[in-house]
Amino acid sequence: MNNSSRKVLAIFIVVLVAVSSIFAAEWTKHITVIGTSDMHGNIWGYSYEDNSETANNGMARLYTYIESVRKENPDTLLIDAGDDIQGTIMTDDLYNKTPDAPNPVITAMNYMGYDAMTLGNHEFNWGVDTARKILSQADFPILAANVVDSSGNYATGLGYIIRNVNGVNIAIIGTVTPDVPIWDSEKEGIAALTFLPANIAVKNAIEEIGNKADVIIVSAHMGMYAEFDEDNGSDSAQKILDDNPEIDILQVAHNHVVVNEKQGNTVIGGCRNGGRDAARFDLYLDDTNNVVDCTVEIVDMTGVIPSEEIRAIPLVKEAHEKTISYVNGGGSGEDGEGGVALGSTTARFQPENEISGIPEGRIRDTAVMDLINMIQLRESGADVSAAALFKDTSDLPEGNINYGNIFDIYKFDNTLYRVDVTGAELKAYMEWSAECYNQWKPGDINISFDPEYPDYLYDMFEGVDYEIDLSEPKGSRIKNVMFNGKPLQDDDILSLAVNNYRYSSALKAQGLISGKRNWESSRSIRDMIVDYFSKNSPVSPFVTDNWRIVGVDLSEDDPRRVELIKLINEGYLDTPYAESYNLTDYDALVAEAKFNM
Repeated sequence: MNNSSRKVLAIFIVVLVAVSSIFAAEWTKHITVIGTSDMHGNIWGYSYEDNSETANNGMARLYTYIESVRKENPDTLLIDAGDDIQGTIMTDDLYNKTPDAPNPVITAMNYMGYDAMTLGNHEFNWGVDTARKILSQADFPILAANVVDSSGNYATGLGYIIRNVNGVNIAIIGTVTPDVPIWDSEKEGIAALTFLPANIAVKNAIEEIGNKADVIIVSAHMGMYAEFDEDNGSDSAQKILDDNPEIDILQVAHNHVVVNEKQGNTVIGGCRNGGRDAARFDLYLDDTNNVVDCTVEIVDMTGVIPSEEIRAIPLVKEAHEKTISYVNGGGSGEDGEGGVALGSTTARFQPENEISGIPEGRIRDTAVMDLINMIQLRESGADVSAAALFKDTSDLPEGNINYGNIFDIYKFDNTLYRVDVTGAELKAYMEWSAECYNQWKPGDINISFDPEYPDYLYDMFEGVDYEIDLSEPKGSRIKNVMFNGKPLQDDDILSLAVNNYRYSSALKAQGLISGKRNWESSRSIRDMIVDYFSKNSPVSPFVTDNWRIVGVDLSEDDPRRVELIKLINEGYLDTPYAESYNLTDYDALVAEAKFNM
């Protein structure tokens, strides 16, 4: 090596050492923020409707992970983005109906050591007074910067807090989707509150905070993109960030999907529901509390052992056992104890799936949906009823029925509305519902579903006969609608039975109908189903076959289709749920299946 080369090498080494020293000294403080959301009352990690432990969720698993992070980094904050006190039989059917009593979810969250919680929309499901009573039990602040009372004060008392961690002032701003009145406008106290655009509320909070904070965290109970207000983005976390780019950490929630991204210097994280994930944010700061770097990781709880500390909390243990007793006892007696079934059936209510993973309950009329719609028609006196299959596997078994079985076919605590609609409005609603399907193409061996269209948005109708032509594009599928044996005319007037959620979030929010409800049930639809079984058991499954899918050719005579279905059912091909398999790809699909054997 000549002198010139040595000189270049020496300079390179000096520069490398200098750069390494700069990066090594770049940050001196490390703060971790753990974000949870949408836990929906799942403390234990248990499916009460199935009477079985789960494998990948629950607050007990979250706590095991949280404690491991705290041991790793004592400078850790724990925040939640809402929808926690609703969602299980324990919460909805037992403890939220007695809000003055200690609440097991809040008790568990107190034990877990939360620093703050943002309101979620489901916190409002039982009205403002119930929410306040339950949330007042929290040892941590409840944040809602965009919800104010008639005096203009924060409805929860706080819109944001500032926490000092290792000399760093961290502002945490909470905001809930302003769409709450769309779903719960009639619930006690909602009308007295004002729900401000989230982006504006955050901007106001940041201005109020001023230079008091080194780090700004926004915990937003909403998805990245607008749910209803597409023009103004008042319910969009993306709009919050667009208008407030100085945010360091943006936690999103509500949509039950994983979000893991970075925009500019802002890291964004969101989790699935039920305690399935935790969002871990790591902040790195220098001596003057400037953020040098920030990262986000979404941690799946699969394989995490549930914390026995959480499960051993006396109220949590008592609530868990009480709920199991309630389910198995069918809700008999004040506490649902005694082991007496709600009623019974003479046979199963769902047919077997022809193709594994393609639910027959969503591609043809079944006894489960006819039962729900029939009960809604009886209770409301309406001409037509609409209801959804909330879970692809929802079924009623043969024999005795307990409360868990009822929860399985109707998991939400909805009430029932009746509203007058025109024939044209009903058909528009039916078209909206039928958008859940993908368009069928010649050669497709199955019906498939648009993955962007949640299952719970697909309603099936009783009281009219109709066809859904899947050879047609969205918006042109509803055919041959008959009412009382005659073609439904656009100017006909019918009464429609529909749950409160669908009325608000679809029929009104989407502008599908103009009328207002003229009746509301005093009890939940789930309670109606319970009552029906108590009075009419044994209940036999019945199917009216009032609707069917047309415009498809799913011939069982084609041996290629039979072979592909066999390969799917044996597990050698994935279920074609979001996109149909087509016979033009037969050879490639068979080759793929053989590779997987």
